[in-house]
Amino acid sequence: MVEKIDHLGIAVKSLEESIAFYENVLGIKCQGMEEVVSQKVRTAFFHVGDTHIELLEPTSDDSPIAKFMSKNGEGIHHVAYYTNDIKSQLEQAQKAGAKLIHKTPIDGAGGKKVAFLHPKSTHGVLTEFCSDEK
Repeated sequence: MVEKIDHLGIAVKSLEESIAFYENVLGIKCQGMEEVVSQKVRTAFFHVGDTHIELLEPTSDDSPIAKFMSKNGEGIHHVAYYTNDIKSQLEQAQKAGAKLIHKTPIDGAGGKKVAFLHPKSTHGVLTEFCSDEK
């Protein structure tokens, strides 16, 4: 089921400014950028050991990231857990009482399938499951 923390999603106002910080201050290089149209976001990824940092810049005022930042500002948006069976992971979470934002996986960054659990049922942490399943 859950195998590791895949990435930390961080909401940012500007990918360009944030990438400069990660590269110049932390010394880690951006591994690539991508637009995820379904989530109205542009992303940039950094590898830090076995975990990734995913910077998230909204592409629309009605995107989930824009809504998050209007309430909270920039900062950690979600924790993503890698699973080898996302559908079973969602079923298990729902049976255990978690509120699902996505009942079925959707397309995410990096060609992965993703699904989120509502933070009201996860002790305040937006939780993502992600998988390489097609």
